[in-house]
Amino acid sequence: MEIDTYLNKKCDYGEKIDRLNESQKTLLIIENLEREINNGGFHQFYWNSSGDYANETVDALVKIGANKTAEIVKKANSEFKNGTAPKDRAERQNELDLIEEKAEENWNKCDSEFYEYQDNLTELLIAFVVKNKSNFEK
Repeated sequence: MEIDTYLNKKCDYGEKIDRLNESQKTLLIIENLEREINNGGFHQFYWNSSGDYANETVDALVKIGANKTAEIVKKANSEFKNGTAPKDRAERQNELDLIEEKAEENWNKCDSEFYEYQDNLTELLIAFVVKNKSNFEK
């Protein structure tokens, strides 16, 4: 989506996400999830800066009606201490090194479930943007 590129630039690729309103954050967080999972699975999602918002991703998915995908992300997040991925990237990467071997089987299952696209993320995101159109105008 072209809007994804615009939002990434607007918030300096997540470094200044507070520049975005809640609707814009929702779209960007979900787009980043989808890009990372399709490129390298949950391990890559957590390793990269997109993982900074791993916990918020569950809420973003619920907000657009992608409840099945939200459950998959929640299940993947459960591998972290207290079921919460550290927001700080370095801290999260350190924890990844510790849990990777134990978490790999679950994350592989979550990857496979994600690839089934039980929720049509594209349709749900388009409907979300249309419903919240005023929040996406420049």
